[in-house]
Amino acid sequence: MKAKHTLDRADVEERVRAALDTLLEQDGFLLFADVNERSITHRLAMYLQSLFPEWNVDCEYNRDGHDPKELDLPVSGANEYDTDATTVYPDIIVHKRDSQNNLLVIEAKKSTSSRRDIQFDLVKLEQYRRQLRYEHALFVEFVTAVKPPTYHLQSIT
Repeated sequence: MKAKHTLDRADVEERVRAALDTLLEQDGFLLFADVNERSITHRLAMYLQSLFPEWNVDCEYNRDGHDPKELDLPVSGANEYDTDATTVYPDIIVHKRDSQNNLLVIEAKKSTSSRRDIQFDLVKLEQYRRQLRYEHALFVEFVTAVKPPTYHLQSIT
């Protein structure tokens, strides 16, 4: 049975915004320099861990218990009902390892990424909530290669 969590959407988003603001303050150069997305999400995960101390914060964690984390996702070029089980590596998750307690999943993209990649991430986030029962799902777009760098945060409900 899934444990009840005490963090509502507003609380989760407030913590994530605080971590994002710290990222801009401490590591804005990474966004300005347009470094690899993994470098940026790693730093964000570090700041999130201090704001979610009772949870595990992991990058690209691909396990659901002991099995690979999979989603049924639309096959490229197919309609929404033509799906294929795909192993997924969420950019950042806030969860309890080796349990079904999944609080938050975050997908992130840089503004210099393909728009198609962003649309696919939004589909994945909806499916993380539906299929893997994440309570909250957020999409972060990092506005990179500009000064000052910034971000846009979108909640997936």
